[in-house]
Amino acid sequence: MTHDPGGAAAAGERTGIELYLLRHADAGDPETWTGDDDERPLTRKGRRQAKRLGTFLAEMDFKPGLIVSSPKVRARETAELVAQPLKLKVRIDERLGYDLGLGALDSLLGDLGERRPVLVGHDPDFSALVAILCGASRVPMKKGGLARIDVEPPLQPGAGVLRWLVPPDLLKREAA
Repeated sequence: MTHDPGGAAAAGERTGIELYLLRHADAGDPETWTGDDDERPLTRKGRRQAKRLGTFLAEMDFKPGLIVSSPKVRARETAELVAQPLKLKVRIDERLGYDLGLGALDSLLGDLGERRPVLVGHDPDFSALVAILCGASRVPMKKGGLARIDVEPPLQPGAGVLRWLVPPDLLKREAA
């Protein structure tokens, strides 16, 4: 993976957005969680997934403009663990917590005004958005998976280009 911090936009060649969708890491089985689902935390596996991704991105000199998370605990924890090695703060946006469709995503991106946002949220929304934006019938995102889609506002179905999809099991495992 290469990252071009200045890139074509600095030269005025494009106004697109490098959209990064990060599905929260493993938070266990929601059926066995007895509390409010919004408060369900990451499991130990999920914390490891998020830390590995943050370390991987930092080693690749990945420089997103900002990280914005769903308010749900598992997404916030994922965002914070990924943001730490990138030396970024996490912003919270309620829209990432519930029923994020194409229109809401377009509105959110317009409000953020950022060319390289990382959005941390949930399925089935993120898998559906990747498929809609890229014109695919189905693109399942695993927990802890990160997708980069190049888009031009206003967002249109099938107009995005999937540049990469990093599943959590691709990243090297830490020693036990």
